[in-house]
Amino acid sequence: MSTPGRFLVDPDDPRPLYVQIMDEVRRAVVTGALEAGDALPSVRELSGELRLNPNTVQQAYRELERDGLVFVRRGQGTFVAPSIEEDAVRAQVLRRLGDAALREALRSGVTPSELIHAIRQAEARLSPPDPEDA
Repeated sequence: MSTPGRFLVDPDDPRPLYVQIMDEVRRAVVTGALEAGDALPSVRELSGELRLNPNTVQQAYRELERDGLVFVRRGQGTFVAPSIEEDAVRAQVLRRLGDAALREALRSGVTPSELIHAIRQAEARLSPPDPEDA
């Protein structure tokens, strides 16, 4: 299920929905779609767009606040913290991606070294050509 230009959640993903929302906010920070001081959608707005219980979105926002990634201004909303450490957020995103990829590979009977090889092959196919090589 997607929200145009915002966050994606997948009901078939084994991660809890609130964790998926947290990961989407982290991804948005790492990619620059959200910057320090930017407002997140209101709990009501995001829960309506994603067709989720507002408590699910609220739980994600509370956890992100506890992690220091966002802060709440009572009556105004939830905002990306001004002192976010993008490298730390990026490390969290990478850890989650790696965990998810390895978990899925192991479920499929793929060894870690086979997964790494497949990722390198995908990189060769999908990465844009380096202009300096031309």
